[in-house]
Amino acid sequence: MEISYKHSLKPIARRLANPANRWWVPISGLLALLGWELLVRWTHLPPYILPSPVRVAQRFWLALADGSLLRNAGVTLAEVLLGLLAGVSLATLFGYLIGKSPLLERLRSPYLVASQAIPVVAIAPLLVIWLPPGILSKVLICALIVFFPVLVNTVVGVRAVPENLRDLMRSMRATPLQMLRYLEIPAALPVFLGGLRIGATLSVIGAVVGEFLGGDRGLGFLINVGRGQFDTALVFVGIFTLVAMALGLYGLVLLLEKRLLKWHARPRR
Repeated sequence: MEISYKHSLKPIARRLANPANRWWVPISGLLALLGWELLVRWTHLPPYILPSPVRVAQRFWLALADGSLLRNAGVTLAEVLLGLLAGVSLATLFGYLIGKSPLLERLRSPYLVASQAIPVVAIAPLLVIWLPPGILSKVLICALIVFFPVLVNTVVGVRAVPENLRDLMRSMRATPLQMLRYLEIPAALPVFLGGLRIGATLSVIGAVVGEFLGGDRGLGFLINVGRGQFDTALVFVGIFTLVAMALGLYGLVLLLEKRLLKWHARPRR
């Protein structure tokens, strides 16, 4: 049964790997833009309710020409990268310690799970009030959003190391540092990178939440300006830029995963 199941998946895998199927992504995007344009024309909605794709493109080039888009996008990207770096670093450290110590997991897990029951949107205003104005509060919000998924994946990755391989390393008198470098990191890396993919996209949300609540720069601030001026096209420009930023970060993690996990790829048959 298992062999027939694998053979039944091979035609699907070949179709997905076919380069011709990659055209479906731009084609579906063009169809979505066409449907959007037809919806605006048929419903005769005013631009402050739903601008047409052409109007959004014009507003994009205008924001690009006056420098406001690049300036605010650069601020948001800096917040995202710093928050991602801080959140991933702390989550990796605590995740490794929790994965190695069941006692630490019993002591800390209830607090970590309870912290996730509180929406970051609810505590973000407090961080904006407590911390000095500037980038720090946005970076901290990003780090808080990124922390938990990376932590969980790190713990799962460390716990997934086969015990027989640990016994083999001990029989070879490997030091704890050698155990970490040659066994635990390679074994946990696939699961960890999966959590990093999630964290990379969530970090963009954290930056925008902070900018919505107390920012005078960034894409969240730009969206607030567009909303206040009933410039809905500018709101769409900010949203699409955030989407592009999240996709770019996700793609960078995929490239990193492809580079680091070459040994993990199974040979084709």
